[in-house]
Amino acid sequence: MSTPNIAAAKAALSHIEQDENPATIRSKSRDFFWYSPVLKEKMDHLEADFVVNPKSEEEVIEILRVCYAHDVPVTTRGAGTGNYGQAMPMRGGCVMHMKNMASVKEIAPGRVVTEPGIVVKELDAQTRAHSGQELRMMPSTFATATIGGFVAGGSGGIGSCTWGALRDFGNIIRLRVVTMEEEPRVVELTGDELPRVSHAFGTNGIITEIEMPLAPAYDWTELLVAFDDFPDAAKFAEGVANQDGILIKLATVIEAPIGKSYFQRIAPHVEEGTNLVILLVAPHSVEGLKTFMEAEEVPGAIIYDSTDNDWPRTPGALAEYTWNHTTLRALKVDPSITYLQVRYRYPDHMELVEKVRAEFGAEVLQHLEVMRENGKVMFAGLPIVAFSTPERLEEIIRIHEEMGCMIFNPHRYTLEEGGRQSTDARQLNFKREADPKGLLNPGKMIAWDDPDFDYATMYDYPAMTPKPEAAE
Repeated sequence: MSTPNIAAAKAALSHIEQDENPATIRSKSRDFFWYSPVLKEKMDHLEADFVVNPKSEEEVIEILRVCYAHDVPVTTRGAGTGNYGQAMPMRGGCVMHMKNMASVKEIAPGRVVTEPGIVVKELDAQTRAHSGQELRMMPSTFATATIGGFVAGGSGGIGSCTWGALRDFGNIIRLRVVTMEEEPRVVELTGDELPRVSHAFGTNGIITEIEMPLAPAYDWTELLVAFDDFPDAAKFAEGVANQDGILIKLATVIEAPIGKSYFQRIAPHVEEGTNLVILLVAPHSVEGLKTFMEAEEVPGAIIYDSTDNDWPRTPGALAEYTWNHTTLRALKVDPSITYLQVRYRYPDHMELVEKVRAEFGAEVLQHLEVMRENGKVMFAGLPIVAFSTPERLEEIIRIHEEMGCMIFNPHRYTLEEGGRQSTDARQLNFKREADPKGLLNPGKMIAWDDPDFDYATMYDYPAMTPKPEAAE
């Protein structure tokens, strides 16, 4: 990579909104990488040279053209709620912040067309107001995350118990993307072209427009169901998700003592040994759920109902105790903990969870999210891990994998290592076409930088070593 001419690029783009305050530049250079104690140590020094805030696709094209001409890396970002360094500018350069591209362009039956910078909660509010529709799935960070960030960095979330993962067929309809070449091109991606750019961290194109599917919106009833026995809680969550007539948007299983230790508004209402299931249920399905519990003699009790309760202080939105928010709440109480991302595949999901519990006990406390994969109910795990050393963390990961669990490692920042330790040829081939200089979010695609790279020595990357002035 040639030496970037930062000053020339910044001057050429001076007519486009930029952030000049050093504190703002630092803030917009960071995401939630600090969820990981490993990444916190390695990435804390990373910072952009300047931040630019385009207002239109035309300005995006101009930024990419200018930065290409001056060999300046470009890292795009939304709200920065990603939690394994996806939006960290590893080689400085330009951060392109999409906050000003937040318009909803069209809402129609079953779909919405939007710019990428709109916050998910606001997008959902607009589709609800327009025609009583909502996004099929969203991250637990919906109140702050952008739809572009979710598509570029997410994999599932609230709604995945019904609709599966973001990558599944039909969960993204269309993406409009700008390439980073001498003369940037605008490319429309649909069908089997979508994985080239979805969950690619902005490494091979800048998303300027998104078309997503919608579903009927409900004022979801939020329920907390308490269990003395963890397997009973997991079995209940699985059972509810398998009831075709009960419409849910979320089914989360929380092992004791997470509820008592880390959920401060819920803690007064539970015991140390209380396991929890968090549900979002369509109002018309609540009676069906209660009938199911009675018919199956479920050994749990509803302790909170958002529509009928005597709690002097409600827990707030229960969705914000799930997915990545579970870890966030635990970190606020105990900054020493960390987490993993585990896939417990059907049909062995129950057996695998119990194997992990038997192996690790309180060192790895279970937090399960019900998902559908190929139409089958299974679990995504985001367990709370007692962190001691990076070496022990790697050992915990290895033992999971030896048991047959799939780990999406949140302590790695590259596309390949955060998933299946394999290269996605579609994304690599599209990067060759759309980013010939490798200037888009550099350092995040191992297959581009070094196809023969050894996964075991990832942190030997020069960019991961603090600059001398940052290390002093």
